[in-house]
Amino acid sequence: MNGVLNEWVLFGTAFLASAVEAVEALTIVLAVGVTRSWNVALRGTALALIVLATIVAVFGPLLRTIPLGTLQLVIGIFLVLFGLSWLRKAILRYSGRKALRDENAAYDREARAFDGMSGRNADRLAFATAFNAVLLEGLEVVVIVVTFGAASTSALASATLGALAAIVVVAIAGVLLRRPAARVPENLMKFIVGLMLTSLGTYWAGEGLSLQWWRQDSSIILLIAFYTLLSGTIILRARRTTQALAR
Repeated sequence: MNGVLNEWVLFGTAFLASAVEAVEALTIVLAVGVTRSWNVALRGTALALIVLATIVAVFGPLLRTIPLGTLQLVIGIFLVLFGLSWLRKAILRYSGRKALRDENAAYDREARAFDGMSGRNADRLAFATAFNAVLLEGLEVVVIVVTFGAASTSALASATLGALAAIVVVAIAGVLLRRPAARVPENLMKFIVGLMLTSLGTYWAGEGLSLQWWRQDSSIILLIAFYTLLSGTIILRARRTTQALAR
């Protein structure tokens, strides 16, 4: 993939995906910091970010040693499957078949876990909780960034910058608000990320199969429009079915 359009698509996709995961990780880190210790919560967060950055630095360049055609096809298929998993969750929530994530409820659950706890064991648990939250939520972002980075150094830079920008924005919001980002349209962001990943995956898989896309990179916009229309149709039909069953 080449061109300014591609770089912005990669940046935007990585930004939104990172923002979604960062919001979920922030909820747990806030719970640890408020109820137990900010020092412990921030140390766990910092260590997890270092581990994630190391994974990107190591595996990003390694993927570029694979032949381009094979790499495009494999990554394309992977991104389609990954994107469809994000889309599926968002569609289920929009259609009323899966509950929306409640950041306030998640915060309360984590905060209750530390009620009445004290001492070193509590600090160890708090550290592990913050570390695991950031690491596990960040792994999906790392997979996206590393996969994008397999295309080129500039692609890796765009995806990395998008991820870092999202982390900074969410972190600043967390410091200022000191409460879960419950009003963030998380499902909409997941829906958009699913569309982007599926569209980019389709494009890359086509490139790997030597398919000549109409207007080359501009076809990504058409793919996004197609998957948006298809997903919207599925949501409407699923809502009608859900409403009919509820009667």
